Parts: sequence; structure tokens; C-alpha cells
Amino acid sequence: MSTPNKDIDKVEVRVKWDPSPHGEAPNDLDIIAATYPADDPYGAPAYLVHFDSRSPDGTITLNRDSRTGQGFGFDEVMTIELDRLAERYGRVVVGVAIQQREGHKTFGAIENTAMEIAEGYTKLAENDFSDVAWATAAVIGEFTRDSAGLWGFRSAVRGYDGEPDTFAAAMGSWAAEG
Repeated sequence: MSTPNKDIDKVEVRVKWDPSPHGEAPNDLDIIAATYPADDPYGAPAYLVHFDSRSPDGTITLNRDSRTGQGFGFDEVMTIELDRLAERYGRVVVGVAIQQREGHKTFGAIENTAMEIAEGYTKLAENDFSDVAWATAAVIGEFTRDSAGLWGFRSAVRGYDGEPDTFAAAMGSWAAEG
């Protein structure tokens, strides 16, 4: 799905998955948001928000963090307040990475994965990662600010095979398709 939505103020990114089978290493998926300067939207991120962190100005917050996928509903939830983000930032890329502490694990090896990006009750994107079953991480969406200051969204699930740290550094180096 690729939806060029415009004038987005505040979104919630949600990810869920099933716990690993008994006796296996926990499934730990993490939402990562990378914020880029308006004058260098494909360079290095100004900052990253992921587990145990939030943006310096409080506009991007990880509200719920799971290391196992146990519980009801969505296991990880991040709020991004685009309407409060300083004008010096022009792009926010959101991804999901699987922790690789206990060996190589892909989306295809984790049962019942799902993600949603929503503004209020409006779903901007939803996916189950089946198209990137081979991947250890994936970009799931991109927000960009236009010359009028309005934020737009493009859904783009693009897989990546590597460690979460290298994914976080590379996830914003290309533009969303569509």
C-alpha cells in the first residue's frame, strides 16, 4: 500500500507479534524512528528514537516496549507528534528491527507479526511483514514535510538483512517508492 496522505499531525505506530515457542530465545521487535534535517533529508539522522529513548523535544515517544511479544493487542507503540516537530526537520523514517542477540532471526520465523500506522482512527498503513519474510528489519513508512509545512506520508515496507545498529544507520538513505 502506498498512500500519499497530506496534512498529518500526530500518528501512532503499532507493532505486534507472538512470543517465541517455549524454550527458544525471545522474539524482540523494536520500532525505530529516525529524524532527518530538512536541508539534508537523506544524510545522517539528526537523532534516533528506539527502546529506552525518546526525542530530545518530546515529540517522538515509545509508549510501550516489549521484549517478548507477550500480552494482548500491540506489543510496541510509538507516538510521533509531527505538528510539534521543529521546522528544521523535514523527514521522519520509521522502521522495525528484530533483535539478533540469540542468532539470526527473520520476520518469517516469527508468528503473527503485524504493524499499523494510524492517525486517530484512520489507518495510514498496515502490513504483516510477509513480503519481507527473509528480512531482519524493515522500513515501514516515511513522513516528509512539504514547502507549505504540511506533513505527508508514504507507506513502504522495504526489507533489510543485518544487525539493528547498521539498519538504523542505513534506513533513511533511500526514498519511499510510490
